Amino acid sequence: MRPLPPVVLHDPIDAPSFLPAPDLTKWLRETFIDEGSSLENEDHRHLRFASLGVLWSSVPNSRQGRTVVGQAEDGTPRAMGRWAKARAEQQITEWFGSIPDFILTFSADYAAQATDEEFCALVEHELSHCGQARDDFGAPKFRKSGQPAFCIRGHDVEEFVGVVRRYGATSQALRDMVDAVNDAPSVGFSAIASACGTCQQRAA
Repeated sequence: MRPLPPVVLHDPIDAPSFLPAPDLTKWLRETFIDEGSSLENEDHRHLRFASLGVLWSSVPNSRQGRTVVGQAEDGTPRAMGRWAKARAEQQITEWFGSIPDFILTFSADYAAQATDEEFCALVEHELSHCGQARDDFGAPKFRKSGQPAFCIRGHDVEEFVGVVRRYGATSQALRDMVDAVNDAPSVGFSAIASACGTCQQRAA
């Protein structure tokens, strides 16, 4: 069963801003990351070696006029003063027991009403931001320990719909995206539903 946000996060008065989600962490590993998982994605293979901290949030969020329902970040707070950084690290350690490689935050309101397909797509989108660093030649980077070196990845394709409408797929990344859109999805809804079940139960 796909984990849903705790009911307390929907309390209009006393909802906490953030709650750790260990059940969601376990589910996303067993669904998308672990070898042999039900919706295993080789794109996330490097995350088998990563520590992930996952949070539910009741705080409305928007950026550039768009609602934000998920976010991936480096686990280590950056660009802060010494006290602010120490305070943030203390809070993160209290949540997760240590500083994870990545922190994923999901909107509780969105997750409560999203279909299985929508939520799986959101989770994989955020996992796709949790990348393995690359060297100057595009090869995966590793630490001295042999573990992958991690980084936050940008999107594969960033372009305006209007530009594509007028000029077409002007880059290889855009052409690859068009090919992916035109192909049948590699994970059908029935497979997603069997991994999650919530949407199918609602339909029944």
